Amino acid sequence: MALSRMLAATIRPGIWAASASTRSGTSTPSERLALVAAAAFHLVGLVPASAARWVADNLQNAVLINVVLAVFNMMPIPPLDGGRVAVGLLPRVLAVPLARLEPFGMLILIGILILLPLAGSQFGLNLDVISAILRVSTDYIIRLVLILTGNA
Repeated sequence: MALSRMLAATIRPGIWAASASTRSGTSTPSERLALVAAAAFHLVGLVPASAARWVADNLQNAVLINVVLAVFNMMPIPPLDGGRVAVGLLPRVLAVPLARLEPFGMLILIGILILLPLAGSQFGLNLDVISAILRVSTDYIIRLVLILTGNA
């Protein structure tokens, strides 16, 4: 049996739905917009000098925002697509408890994004783990996007 058939038989449907863009060879809207914005940097020279800086700043913001959205969406937290992919990849004994957290996903996100950093600041600790993960991941992906579009 081919490897792809074995994987399709063993991996649950949730991962196929969450990773549909990867399998089909396309990308998510955030990924496509980041690539288009990065490629558009080559056209900044065609814009009048008075508007060139404004256009370049907006393209830079578009790349950053869309890469952050793409990376954040793939984090393995239950309400996000990354959580669904994690449920599909994990062994059943770990996937079932993670899948059961999905109804509480928004509360988990609020806790991780707002309450944890706030509590950490009260004790003089940096508990903003999501920002650290996003910062490192987006830096690498933005470098890759710039290389792919010839802007590195």
